[in-house]
Order: sequence, then structure tokens, then C-alpha cells
Amino acid sequence: MSAACGPHTSAKMPEWRDVIFYEDRNFQGRSYECSGDCSDMSAYLSRCHSCRVESGCWMVYDRPSYMGNQYFMRRGGEYADYMSMWGWGDNCIRSCRMIPV
Repeated sequence: MSAACGPHTSAKMPEWRDVIFYEDRNFQGRSYECSGDCSDMSAYLSRCHSCRVESGCWMVYDRPSYMGNQYFMRRGGEYADYMSMWGWGDNCIRSCRMIPV
């Protein structure tokens, strides 16, 4: 599956939206939505410090190309400050994969 990320706008609510990544903690700053695997999020966000999972299950990684520390996220999950929650220190999400269920 290829990267399928794009700008998030609150005015439109597409059904295919699965996860929204935010540059800052507490769902602040620029946001991008993703509906499929993304091997390098730096093309869409300079950093990612919080996210909301709208649907599906996801594995996120702190390095590009699905490498490094990983964490499982599921639908309905709100991760306002996942870095301290998961003990990632200064690392942030750099890639993600949708987990088929």
C-alpha cells in the first residue's frame, strides 16, 4: 500500500479517514490525515506529537521505513502526548502501517 496522507480540514469529513496526526501535543498545530501505510511522514509533517485514530488498527514507528520503536494503536484512541505516555523521549512518529483486521 502506498502513502495516502493529505491535509486535514475540519470542514470536510471523508469516510476514508483513518488516523489524524498533529504536529504538536494535545491535537494542536498543523494536522494531516492518513488512510494507508506511510513510510516517511516527514514529507507531510515536520514532527508529530499527537494523533487520533478514527478507524482501524495501526502500528506507528519512531523511524522512517517502519523501523525503530513501535506502538500499536486502535480505533477510538486519542494520544494527546504519546511521547511521554510511551516513553519515547524526544522521538516522534515517522512512519505508520495499517494493520488488517
